[in-house]
Amino acid sequence: MPFSHTVESTVFRFETLADMLAKASPPRSGDALAGLAASGPVERLAAQMALADTPLKTFLAEPLLADAKDEVSDLIERQFDERAFAPVSGLTVGAFREWLLAADGAAIAALAWGLTPEMTAAVSKICRLQDLVAIAAKRRVVTRFRTTIGLEGRLSTRNQPNHPTDDTAGILASALDGLLMGSGDAVIGVNPATDTVADYVRIVSALEELRIRLGAPVQHCCLGHVTVAIDAMARGAPVDLVFQSVAGSQKANAGFGVDLATLREAHDAGRALGRCPAGGQFLYFETGQGAALSADAHFGIDQQTMEARAYAVAREFDPLLVNTVVGFIGPEYLFDGKEIVRAGLEDHFCGKLLGLPMGVDVCYTNHANADGDDMDALLTLLVAAGVNFVITVPGADDIMLNYQSLSHHDAAFARETLRRPPAPEFEAWLQGVGILDGQGRLGASPRPLADMAARLPQLSGPRAA
Repeated sequence: MPFSHTVESTVFRFETLADMLAKASPPRSGDALAGLAASGPVERLAAQMALADTPLKTFLAEPLLADAKDEVSDLIERQFDERAFAPVSGLTVGAFREWLLAADGAAIAALAWGLTPEMTAAVSKICRLQDLVAIAAKRRVVTRFRTTIGLEGRLSTRNQPNHPTDDTAGILASALDGLLMGSGDAVIGVNPATDTVADYVRIVSALEELRIRLGAPVQHCCLGHVTVAIDAMARGAPVDLVFQSVAGSQKANAGFGVDLATLREAHDAGRALGRCPAGGQFLYFETGQGAALSADAHFGIDQQTMEARAYAVAREFDPLLVNTVVGFIGPEYLFDGKEIVRAGLEDHFCGKLLGLPMGVDVCYTNHANADGDDMDALLTLLVAAGVNFVITVPGADDIMLNYQSLSHHDAAFARETLRRPPAPEFEAWLQGVGILDGQGRLGASPRPLADMAARLPQLSGPRAA
């Protein structure tokens, strides 16, 4: 069904719901690359005003991938709960924005399964940054493994000790560096340079030894492909979290080498290990705007809406962690700091509305028009929005993936200046070993470094392979 809106006697016509959504998106290079973006600010404004007048029920009547066989679309349809949708079923997208701004956290939480990803994407497009912050801040999503993540007033971190050759000692030294800066209560997560089962088992075994020897209440993860994780679990590897990148269409997920059945198999295998506490979560998903477009699997849908559709995949499996790697795919999709900041807040907002424990990799590639000031701004806005966790690396420079993320020092800034302590179990451990003082500040004593390193044969003896 066509949509239209008139601005100063000019009628702007949008042939489909997908067309209107794309043209209503704030500027981003990926939509321009795909030929989906508005021609300019006036057409964008017309699309946003037309979108604001569109009833939420339209998204149920006009599925965006109605003509394509797509298991993600089928999943979205199955997930939809009409009773949960009832409180907002008579609203337009614009009125829904006003409802969200006035509602409390409990009302927003009750709505989660009554929303489709497309509805959340739509309302985000007519929100200012402060709206994205204010609404998301009211929505807490708490998950648990060995630490409790997402509690009010707390900020967790992923300690990312990547190494260019997956050297065991290098990984452990980097992980220890992060722990000494108070990073790691969400997960100690390694992106492997290789993707063999043998390397996967070696990495998780080393991280398991680190956890046990230090007595640290952390969970660890090797971010290898989910099929490698399934094989490693079958061999008895000490797997805490099972990881996979996911996207918003069946074709895009096929590009990652997965489908819903594979994810279900991984979920069942992980649960059978019995490492996750009862009632806890253990799956970890990553997403990012532009993934479907880069795989030529976007079907004419704007990248932010496709990103929101990925969250339907994630929430199907009750994950411990979900994060968007917001600036990682490059300037072809998010050109500069302004686009990255907007996208990070949109992703966090949509994920929280859909009930996900959202984190963000606050990051950019070296050829993007962005810098550390942009990342400082996004970090601060995300902390205000109640982000569950962020990712930190030594010196903000990932030496394996070759991109810029947050540093462990950036997390320390958020903890001390913005008053966001880590998960309570991890905070107690940090204080017990002397890394944090009684006021939650990093301690000045070097003793924890010497004590911890002495307990790790890989760091005190011959270098491991």
